[in-house]
Amino acid sequence: MNKNMLYRNIPKVDVLLENETVRKMIDHYSRDTVMEAIHIELDKLREFIGRCEEEEAAKAQIELLLAHIEMTVVAMHTPNMRMVINGTGTILHTNLGRAPIGQEHMRRLSAIATGYSNLEYNLEEGRRGERYSHFEKLLCKITGAEAAMAVNNNAAAVMLILSSLAKGGEVIVSRGELVEIGGKFRIPDVMEQSGAVLVEVGTTNKTHYDDYENAVTEETKALLKVHTSNYRIVGFTESVGIDELIPVARDHDIPVIEDLGSGVLIDLSKYGITYEPTVQESIAKGADVVCFSGDKLLGGPQAGIIIGRKKYIDRMKKNQLTRALRIDKFTAAALEMVLQEYLSEEKAVENIPVLRMITKPLEDVKWEAEELCRLLEEKGLPAKIETASCESQIGGGSLPLERIPSAAVVIHPEKISVSELEERMRHLPIPVIPRTVNDTVLLDVRTIERRFFKVLSEQFKELDVLEEISLIADR
Repeated sequence: MNKNMLYRNIPKVDVLLENETVRKMIDHYSRDTVMEAIHIELDKLREFIGRCEEEEAAKAQIELLLAHIEMTVVAMHTPNMRMVINGTGTILHTNLGRAPIGQEHMRRLSAIATGYSNLEYNLEEGRRGERYSHFEKLLCKITGAEAAMAVNNNAAAVMLILSSLAKGGEVIVSRGELVEIGGKFRIPDVMEQSGAVLVEVGTTNKTHYDDYENAVTEETKALLKVHTSNYRIVGFTESVGIDELIPVARDHDIPVIEDLGSGVLIDLSKYGITYEPTVQESIAKGADVVCFSGDKLLGGPQAGIIIGRKKYIDRMKKNQLTRALRIDKFTAAALEMVLQEYLSEEKAVENIPVLRMITKPLEDVKWEAEELCRLLEEKGLPAKIETASCESQIGGGSLPLERIPSAAVVIHPEKISVSELEERMRHLPIPVIPRTVNDTVLLDVRTIERRFFKVLSEQFKELDVLEEISLIADR
């Protein structure tokens, strides 16, 4: 194998620049982009030849140089963040963006976002307004709270609340509620950043009323209750409810704050899901301030929603930290649209994708799995394709023990390995993210909306022609 001859056969840069295809790429993109792609692919090609032991394989890569350059140029101009099809069965998949926004909501959001809006303009009075005004009345009507606002996520909400109501003072929290959320963000750390001093009471598995009562001092500024929505302690355990804490707080004239984490506005137990305390219940029981996420069980955009007594919410709105944590126009608009659905529970379950997935009857999911299976079989993929029962999960740090009966399309590839098929699915034009179970690729249909069935099946025709692309990745 004469590698020197192979190196000499690699086209020169000036020769490539005269190629008609390359010229078209320069016209469509830019000379700088194309030149960068050329140098990248030339370096890859030389490296490949250097370690290649088969002359024909090296020659094949030289022949593919132009195609590789084009692929690299296209990749440079393709947004890294894009839509994927979630076949994992995890409804609130943090890595996949948590709660999807409904199509109709996005259509209306687009109309607002592509022009100017009354984000902070009061159309009735013709003067500056407040970005919370678009959804504050809705939140109050739905939850029974006196006032409301929102910041960019729930960790920010906790920080703002504590900074506004307890900075420099003590906040009492049960040891069993000192949770860690994603990315190693912990309640004690968030509290420290807020300027409040943590006072732990009780033990990991048991905290009693007296623990709170005995811990209150002149330095106590608030009682904090954290709902352990992302884990469960079972067995020999005891905790103190909001309604039990109210008398302690009232006796000492301090607020009770509850971090509900996921936050749910409808009773999911009527749909066969394990009971989860609703936001309305916390307010009804006397919580002074409640915060929760917008992009979990609520089914809206990422946000930290804060509701409660007006005197406390007003202090937060005046806090200088609020500006650093404020939501943008996209979040404000999307939040209003999603909350409007909650004026009717029936409409919320029908129009909010997360709730629709959670509450969809098993028979409907099975029927959709059969439909998707037929569509995939029609494409003639060299694989055994069938339906099977499976279990979905809520995800997103919500209801960690909950498993929802579901149905899936199961693929047993014949010519390639399961890992290779899974990889190829991730590199489709619209990536498909499956689960791999027992040497099969599994698509849980509960998290795949029917509108994606056709495009998913059409893409499967491309899986057989990815042999060359697979080789390219191995260079």
